[in-house]
Amino acid sequence: MSNFGLFVRFTLKEGAGEAFDALMRETAAGIRAHEPGTLVYACHEVEGAPNERIFYELYVDHAAFEEHERQPHTRHFLSERSKYVEQTDVDRLQPYAGKHPTKVEL
Repeated sequence: MSNFGLFVRFTLKEGAGEAFDALMRETAAGIRAHEPGTLVYACHEVEGAPNERIFYELYVDHAAFEEHERQPHTRHFLSERSKYVEQTDVDRLQPYAGKHPTKVEL
């Protein structure tokens, strides 16, 4: 089993930060409650760039990512984000070194 990750940069529409962040907080609550295979789901503001958001996501494996994509809270986020997002850039990651969780901690 090998971890799978994403690095996502959202460029928000002018003035959409608060609404996007509220949607993300709602989504993150669902991720914490229902996704044991999601090891890290970290959302960041970018210093000096108020319309940028960075997400770092780490999953137990690709199957856990696919399960994340099927969740109702994720589907809701994906359908609503276009109201707030001007551009999305996604890098798929294959972690190989560093300090990060490698399995679900129970």
